[in-house]
Amino acid sequence: MTLVPDPALIWHKSSMSGPTNGGCVEVAWPAPLVAVRDSKHLAGPTLSFPRPSWSTFLRQPQA
Repeated sequence: MTLVPDPALIWHKSSMSGPTNGGCVEVAWPAPLVAVRDSKHLAGPTLSFPRPSWSTFLRQPQA
């Protein structure tokens, strides 16, 4: 699902990103979804997921 960019959303950058790391994502929490975007393309497309699906994704083991 793609959301229309909403200037009222508060975006949060990944805690794993550094000041020069260009491969980052940002997330926002427009109820009842979680929105994800590429931090290099702020006006680009946004993906959204149901909150339970996002929680499951975050609990997956990291490589």
